[in-house]
Amino acid sequence: MSNRPSAEEYDTSFERYVELVPEGNIQDLLIQSLQNTIAVFTTVTEDRANYRYAPGKWSLKEVLGHITDNERIMSYRLLRIARGDKTPLAGYDQDILMSGASFDTCSLSDLLEEYTVVRRATLTLLRGLSEEAWSRSGVVNGSESSAAAWAYIIAGHELHHMNVIHDKYLNEPLPD
Repeated sequence: MSNRPSAEEYDTSFERYVELVPEGNIQDLLIQSLQNTIAVFTTVTEDRANYRYAPGKWSLKEVLGHITDNERIMSYRLLRIARGDKTPLAGYDQDILMSGASFDTCSLSDLLEEYTVVRRATLTLLRGLSEEAWSRSGVVNGSESSAAAWAYIIAGHELHHMNVIHDKYLNEPLPD
């Protein structure tokens, strides 16, 4: 699947994520981002993984945990929509999810394994979708969106946070 969703296929609040996703097959892009994220986090020491670039900001472990939690939720939305479930889906509050999490007490290697398993599950889901399923739409948090849009939102959300990680946590430019 390489058809970028149109702006009518998702709520404008997700536009910044979709715009970050380069052209290409979304499944290939998600595989590449999996490899890139693993490469970045395997260079981070356990001490560095607890780093927060400012008071009140998430640690690197929390950012990775958030990316993983978010992908679980977004993939669930994608699944329901792709299968034709028209039941409206609720939004969620990332701060409530983070307050209930304990990512800083986990090892970075465990968090990275969890992220990897969740991404592989997403990729397996996407591989099994028909063209018709990609174009199905449903309502999430009061807005109409397509299954394809959620794949792009997953990818763009991760890219957004990896940009922040490179800029604020690692203070290095993104690799090309």
